[in-house]
Amino acid sequence: MKKIFLLLVIVLIFCVGCSNKDTSSGTIDKVSYKETNKQTNYVKIETNQGIMLAELYPDVAPLTVENFKKLVSEKYYDNTNFHRIIKDFMIQGGQNNSKKVASIKGEFTANNFENNLKHDRGILSMARTSIPNSATSQFFIVHKKSPHLDGNYASFGKLLAGYDVLDKIASVETDTNDAPTTTQKIKSIRFIEIKE
Repeated sequence: MKKIFLLLVIVLIFCVGCSNKDTSSGTIDKVSYKETNKQTNYVKIETNQGIMLAELYPDVAPLTVENFKKLVSEKYYDNTNFHRIIKDFMIQGGQNNSKKVASIKGEFTANNFENNLKHDRGILSMARTSIPNSATSQFFIVHKKSPHLDGNYASFGKLLAGYDVLDKIASVETDTNDAPTTTQKIKSIRFIEIKE
């Protein structure tokens, strides 16, 4: 009986170890990365569906990228959700109800700021209300090309890898308010260095 118990304990320890897979470095879609504590223009978005890697464009939207980096540094996005999902359009997340974030200037053409980054597949952009300078922390990732957003929303980055994860999240079942019927978790967003 003791041997069976010991065997069960060993199997359990092994299973727990496997479930806590280290994702601080790796390769996704031929892009190799390693987490870093310093701010970079690359981030790893870890979700319950997998990992996406993105590049941020401070030359396109400097205030937006600065705000996003600040929130990443503060681990603001940890354990938030993609709470609005519209297949063939976008997935939206980044709302943290426990922390207040100041709004930033909307860096897009309709708000007198030159931003020519088109809302193509994989683009990261800031969500906002109908007020141009109302973006805070919420962002979206474009699932399918959405030219009607060009010049009206602050695009600030693009996925480098993990498009399969984007597709998985965009394809989940949603209710009539575009909320997913199952939780689509943003486990964390971390800065990374891209390995050559």
